[in-house]
Amino acid sequence: MSMAAIIEQKLHAALAPIRLEVEDQSHLHAGHAGAREGGESHFAVLIVAEIFSNSSRLARQRLVNEALREELAGSIHALSIRAVTPEEAGEIS
Repeated sequence: MSMAAIIEQKLHAALAPIRLEVEDQSHLHAGHAGAREGGESHFAVLIVAEIFSNSSRLARQRLVNEALREELAGSIHALSIRAVTPEEAGEIS
C-alpha cells in the first residue's frame, strides 16, 4: 500500500473527514534533506472535518499529527497540513 493510501486510511479512521486530499510532493524535494529515491517522503494534506470546529489551528495540526504518529516517526519526512471546518472549506479555491 502506498504511503498516500496509508495517510488517507488513517485520517479517515481517526477524523472522519468530509473531504480529504493527499498529495505526494516528494518530486518537488528531490535532492533535499529527507528526500528518498522513489518519493513518498513529502506530503501535503487538505482535510475538512467537523472535528475541527472550535479548535485552534495548532490543535487541528496536533490531531492530524497524532493520527499519523507512526508514519511521521519513520517514513514521512515532511507534512504540510491544511485542516479546516466545513464552513471554512467554502473559502478554499
